[in-house]
This record gives sequence, structure tokens and C-alpha cells, in this order.
Amino acid sequence: MRILRSVRHKVCADGSFMKEFLLDAPVTTGFFSYLRHFGSVEALPGLGEGFYKFEKPEWFSIKGFAGDTTVEVRFRKEVMDLTVDFVYLLFASYREETPDLSVLKLRERAISERVRKHLHGT
Repeated sequence: MRILRSVRHKVCADGSFMKEFLLDAPVTTGFFSYLRHFGSVEALPGLGEGFYKFEKPEWFSIKGFAGDTTVEVRFRKEVMDLTVDFVYLLFASYREETPDLSVLKLRERAISERVRKHLHGT
């Protein structure tokens, strides 16, 4: 699954930066299960059947409906330049079959170090 382009973006009241991405294929429930390897995923049926939210604290969140070809990604503005490529990599690396997470986990660790230094100076 690939991100084709950003179809909408804005600065949110909480200081985050939102981008709505158009995808080349519909998001699946399997994609949100895959995201559990990188943060927390929550099904929110009260907002509609098949609505999910993924949260990677201090990085970004992804919200969307299974079956849609768009998702909303909210970036922490201070580290967006460090984390946006990882969002693209998450989508591009997703496969329905069991994915090899080793490359993604290495990349995640490297970015985590940079995010922590940027936000906390440690």
C-alpha cells in the first residue's frame, strides 16, 4: 500500500499538524493490526463501524476507516521532519502476509533516538 499524495493539511488547535493522505488501496483491518508492532491501536466503533486509531506517542497518530482510501495522520509538529518518512515507510512496507519487521524496527530505533534528543535533550 502506498501513499499517493496529501489531499488536505492544516495546523490543528493542539499544535499538531494534520495531513489527510490518499492511498493507492483501501486500508484494511489487517493494516491496523500490523501497526500494533509500533504503537497502540484502538477500534472506535462508536465513531463508526471499522474506525481505528493508531497512536505512536510523541511521533504521530493515524485515524481512518477500514475500507477507505484516505487516512488522517496527525504529526507532532516539533518532530514531523524526523517522523514523516517513517509514515511513508509503514504504508509501503505493509503486506497482508506476515511482514518482515526487522528493517522497520531498526529504522524506528534510529528515529526514536533522534526524536528523544530533539524533544527532551537526552
